[in-house]
Amino acid sequence: MSKEKNVVEFYVLCNKLKNILRKGWLEWEVKAERVESVAEHIFGTQMLALAMWSEFHYEIDIKKVLFMLSIHEMEEILIGDLSLFDVDKETKKKLGHKAVAKVLSTLESKDYIESLIFEFDERKTPEALFAFQCDKLECDLQCKLYDERGCVDDETLNNKKDMEAIVKQFIDESDSWSQAWLKFGQKIYNYDKNFTAVSNYCMKNEISILNKVDTKK
Repeated sequence: MSKEKNVVEFYVLCNKLKNILRKGWLEWEVKAERVESVAEHIFGTQMLALAMWSEFHYEIDIKKVLFMLSIHEMEEILIGDLSLFDVDKETKKKLGHKAVAKVLSTLESKDYIESLIFEFDERKTPEALFAFQCDKLECDLQCKLYDERGCVDDETLNNKKDMEAIVKQFIDESDSWSQAWLKFGQKIYNYDKNFTAVSNYCMKNEISILNKVDTKK
């Protein structure tokens, strides 16, 4: 197989992520004109990583982080966006690693790329821990943006909050759907102080207004 074919084949495979919608938003019946795709989530995690690295001065290899985040959902090309309501964590990991190996099988650097995915999953290095927190907080920020647009109504919450007991608890204790998930993220994912601070900021402030950049300057 030619190198040219390898490049294009890998690109075409990864291009599928543009059309795979994030399962969580479908499960929560987010009423948006078009919910976020997996590819858009990947982009969001990378932009969040750049901002967190810039403002809080993490001593990490940011290029490695961006590389990790660019491939951290690669498994979903073949197995889709499976939630924990579809399959348990260990089974998902096994299915994911098998799918990744298949997607990477024709690339010359497959072993290195695959090692970064293993590193991300194990969360033992500073870069992997940082990337993991970006992955989780990005989801909460997107949740906040949907919430501010009124994309999830009370009827949906009442129907869905029994999906998991701890989720129901956070919804009952919170003022909004997104605040519940921001609290959930802080408790479950053990954010460091900087990710916690950003999460807290989002709980207290409207963030949709921050996209109104004056392009005439």
